Amino acid sequence: MNHRVTSEVGRLRTVLLHRPGPELSRLTPRNSADLLFDGLPWVARAQEEHDGFAAALRARDVEVLYLRDLLVQTLEHPQARTEVVHSAVAPDVVGPRLTTVLRAWLLGLASEDLVGVLAAGLTHEELPAHGADGVVARLARQGEFVVRPLPNLLFTRDSSVWVDDHVAVTSPSMHARQRERTLTGAIYRHHPRFAGTPLVYGGGASEAWFEGGDVLLLAPGVVAVGTGQRTTPAGVEAFAVRAFAAGIAHTVLAVPIAQERATMHLDTICTMVDRDAVVMFPAVAGTLTAFPVTSREGEGLLVGEPRPFLDAAAAAMGIDHLRTIDTGLDPVTAEREQWDDGNNTLALAPGLVVAYERNAVTNDALERAGVEVVRIAGSELGSGRGGPRCMSCPVLRDPFPD
Repeated sequence: MNHRVTSEVGRLRTVLLHRPGPELSRLTPRNSADLLFDGLPWVARAQEEHDGFAAALRARDVEVLYLRDLLVQTLEHPQARTEVVHSAVAPDVVGPRLTTVLRAWLLGLASEDLVGVLAAGLTHEELPAHGADGVVARLARQGEFVVRPLPNLLFTRDSSVWVDDHVAVTSPSMHARQRERTLTGAIYRHHPRFAGTPLVYGGGASEAWFEGGDVLLLAPGVVAVGTGQRTTPAGVEAFAVRAFAAGIAHTVLAVPIAQERATMHLDTICTMVDRDAVVMFPAVAGTLTAFPVTSREGEGLLVGEPRPFLDAAAAAMGIDHLRTIDTGLDPVTAEREQWDDGNNTLALAPGLVVAYERNAVTNDALERAGVEVVRIAGSELGSGRGGPRCMSCPVLRDPFPD
């Protein structure tokens, strides 16, 4: 099938989501910080909220694909099954004895059950009885995971991102998310719908950190990539070199952002809401900069001098200026709504976005600026610090509107 995404605002046709499941119930006060959640979500309510999100997309003729369904189908492929099981169970973590036993047990599971373990994890108490005679199993603490859960699968934007007709299987920086790349990579390499898709980033263990939440497709051929807590400058450079070689970009803007939890990705402070407009955290609107990166035959990679982000973006997009929606927020409200993903909108079409209902002031400002806002509940979904854009990986959009 034809899959292609060349902008943030072309009409959305197909999107990849992950409906939260039992992996969220694995979160406790003891492990939530390590698993990158700021709170313990009410799982049933989080599922209701996510179902509402998916329903809002379908109501606007968006095809919703679920990562779990694709993964179940993918694991019918023997090579894909071996790849993900071997990634989940490593000898340097669980020891050689448990590795042998656990890999054999997992490989024998039905695909649906295997996906359940890969997503929700497995504690030592849940191991098959014959696997408990090794050193690692005998010394395990109560409730210790032998396969760690992946509650951040919810945020499908981070583990893969489409750039034109290529896909980047990203390289997560945080240990809690690194196994996601194997699952996503298996789908793009082995699922019948995606097999043969060219990769612009491979997501291998040796790749520089590079996450999809830092990638904004400003216009065809123009990609802004934030570099901070989750994406390194080396990741930006590696992506740029490959994107130029593949002919899917002519300009990459390297955008330094604060290396803080509140601004973990570029899309936590800025997202596109129209073909020439962004909503942006007011505290950074005047200070965010960008280094234009281009390539010239015979000279290789060229890195320009830093410019104000909005100016650099407009120049690369070939427009006079990039509008910023003036949210008019006082500093306290701005900080609260940025923390609650007020700037993390998902565009369904030019001037039509999905946003969390809780960010009332930002949403009202968007509507005053002529942007239609589809409000969704997110009180429980937001406990992992991610909004509608974080929870969605566009797979197909219409071409950039004229």
